[in-house]
Amino acid sequence: MRKKTAIRAALLSLLALALLAAVYVVYVFASWRRLPDNLPLEVASAVQTGGVEVGKEVMSKAAKHLTPVTLELGGKSPCIVDRTARLDLAAKRIVFGKLLNCGQTCVAPDYLLIDRRVKDRFLEYVKRWITVMYGQNPLDNDGYVRMVNRKHFDRVMGLIDPEKVVFGGKGDWSTLKIQPTILDNVTPEDPVMGEEIFGPVLPVLTFDRVEEAAAFVNARPRPLALYLFSQDKKVQELFLRRASFGGGCVNDTIVHLATSRMPFGGVGGSGMGGYHGKASFDTFSHQKSIVKKSTLVDLPIRYAPYTPAKSKLLRLFLR
Repeated sequence: MRKKTAIRAALLSLLALALLAAVYVVYVFASWRRLPDNLPLEVASAVQTGGVEVGKEVMSKAAKHLTPVTLELGGKSPCIVDRTARLDLAAKRIVFGKLLNCGQTCVAPDYLLIDRRVKDRFLEYVKRWITVMYGQNPLDNDGYVRMVNRKHFDRVMGLIDPEKVVFGGKGDWSTLKIQPTILDNVTPEDPVMGEEIFGPVLPVLTFDRVEEAAAFVNARPRPLALYLFSQDKKVQELFLRRASFGGGCVNDTIVHLATSRMPFGGVGGSGMGGYHGKASFDTFSHQKSIVKKSTLVDLPIRYAPYTPAKSKLLRLFLR
């Protein structure tokens, strides 16, 4: 796998150099552990997408040259469902977002926070939509992708507590596929809540009041994305104003990063800076401030000596 990754990195570098003008230099590395100490980052901007440790390494090397960085790092993106949500549609859209590329996207809904009063009914909708989209046995569905490698297959399988599985829970070592899995009665201390899942496993936690859900989110590292399903405008306002996250959706998942009209990026532990569309141009450009003055008029008031009369006039101008 490492050899294949290195080959892909080399091909991406060649492709970028072929497509971009000669004044641009692009470096693509297969592994952050192979970043050279003299990483040539005397460039206008550096961009990295990956994990937090990778981001720290890139930022550390960029700092030697005072190179600005844009980091898109990920994290545990919460999905909140309150009792006013359209449960069937919410389940459909959450299944789409969670199982897109088998959960291997940086903005996948990581865990579900749901009002206790609607949890059981909602989970039945989730199970139904998984079956509708991927069949009775997703492991036999050619449209259901596998985990990227054996290491991550084993890691995600290790996060599944058999005693908390209410749907799925099995994996096929030979194909590296893992069933869409729902874990119920999960606690914040469970291993599945200790890291970004990056796989088709959905832990379920409950709340009695939406304020509890907001406090739960805010007590954890700021996520790259947040998804809220609610018809209540006050609840929407609560999360949009009080929760800190990179970006997200109200009554949908994933699609906020599909538009070129908004920047995409994280905050805090989930990254810094943003790109996509015009935001990419702004991120990778320097806004050069220039004043072009006329030579026809030159007010003497700004020049020394600064007499009491000049000071009085300056105060009038500066009011």
